[in-house]
Amino acid sequence: MKQFVFGAQWGDEGKGKIVDLLSKNADFAVRFHGGNNAGHTVVVKGVKHAFHLLPSGILNKNTVGVIANGTILDIGVLLDEIEKVEKTGLSLHKKLIISPRCHLILPYHKALDEAYENARGNNRLGTTKRGIGPTLSDKVSYNGIRIYELERWSHFKDKFVFQAKIKNKILYTFGVKKINIKKELALFKTYRKKILPYIADTYEVLQKASKKNKHILFEGAHGVMLDIDWSPYPFSTGSNVITGAVNTGSGMLKMDHIYGVVKAYTSRVGGGPLPTELFNKTADNIREKGHEYGTTTGRPRRIGWLDLVATKFTCEVTGATDLAITRSDILSGLKKIKVCTGYRLKGKKIQYTACGYDELAKLKPVYQTLPGWNKDIKGITKWNTLPLNCQNYLRFIERYLEVKISIVSTGPDRDEFIRL
Repeated sequence: MKQFVFGAQWGDEGKGKIVDLLSKNADFAVRFHGGNNAGHTVVVKGVKHAFHLLPSGILNKNTVGVIANGTILDIGVLLDEIEKVEKTGLSLHKKLIISPRCHLILPYHKALDEAYENARGNNRLGTTKRGIGPTLSDKVSYNGIRIYELERWSHFKDKFVFQAKIKNKILYTFGVKKINIKKELALFKTYRKKILPYIADTYEVLQKASKKNKHILFEGAHGVMLDIDWSPYPFSTGSNVITGAVNTGSGMLKMDHIYGVVKAYTSRVGGGPLPTELFNKTADNIREKGHEYGTTTGRPRRIGWLDLVATKFTCEVTGATDLAITRSDILSGLKKIKVCTGYRLKGKKIQYTACGYDELAKLKPVYQTLPGWNKDIKGITKWNTLPLNCQNYLRFIERYLEVKISIVSTGPDRDEFIRL
């Protein structure tokens, strides 16, 4: 069985928990795109685990974590994550496999990311400054360096020196400190020794697993509203997020289940239009109650009502078969809850696909108001014990999106959920 979990909004939907839940019986949990600009949080017995590169499902005892070719790697960050997991007593040797085709996020990529953001001034995009864009730019312009080269040290050294000298000239132009080439080479030589034991042909591993009908779970790293092609570009991430990216990023096809993770309200980090954004006490209360601060950046997230127009599009473009609704417990106590069911621009109805960032920033959302519920639903594990208004709210989402709800998360811990 093959399952794909994707974020149906602007990220931070709670994908990590859903992946952890679905991977309990999985043989493999796979990261196939993005880099450490993603942040997934899993809470196990009250202990919070934050992942940026490791697949969230790796915490399950019998699940092998796979970092496939479409993922870009900051090796320093990855080794730090491995060390933290192993300090909990879980050894990742023979439990983590990394593709040699993965491109590397290098020190000059992070420096360039910061330089470009500084140069944009008031027009900055709000990137995580993790070097994601510059790394992917090098990848498509044939200037990238992969783990494949790191395995062959002389190739890595030659390519790194060549690229770093070019990048240092650009950094100098922007007034940013140059990369110390000698120092960085020494650091990557130590990284190389530590990372090599995990390198293997992930395509072959996954193909064999698929033929044996093993349970493989593919973990989306970002929300579809940040997809490089389908977002309000350039307010996007550098990779594709939709179902087709599973194929390009891992070589696998034909998903049996495609889970869209939908937060019961909207949030996002960074710049760009957010049609349902709130600038009032309701937003402040939701942010504080939901601890809405970025796992990767620590920045406060922007908050808005649930945008079903955008979410319906993401479900359509991915071919979603199931919904996992998260964070409905955060809405407990609100007397009224608004849901965006349409867009209007200059008095006329407009579809999401007809909008770029300019239209999304100017349009007016059409809301439907639903009654809230007072009962705290945190930790509830049975549908029938949810307040009727909460059930109605969730069923409204299901009807509008035309995708069945399979999971309702009622709290951060891995055991706080309802399975339908």
